[in-house]
Amino acid sequence: MKLNLDYLLDRTWDELSLLRIYTKKPGRAPDFSDPIILRGGASVEHVCHSIHRSIVAVFKYALVWGKSTKFNPQRVGIHHTMSDEDVIQIITKK
Repeated sequence: MKLNLDYLLDRTWDELSLLRIYTKKPGRAPDFSDPIILRGGASVEHVCHSIHRSIVAVFKYALVWGKSTKFNPQRVGIHHTMSDEDVIQIITKK
């Protein structure tokens, strides 16, 4: 008996317009095991708030890999709109 649960899960994910954003620490591989889940249309600012609200105050720029950029990695600002399964590395002021 085939229930197509994978199809149902993918379809539900698309209908809810949720984004999976993966984080990356400098010098390490991205952490694909624990994504940050955000609503569609989320920006880098939303990602920063979901990690810790004080990050926005010391935000310098972010490096993003994925569908939302023209090349990988791309240096983006706080208002960059993220796409599903993007990888982000946040650079802060010292």
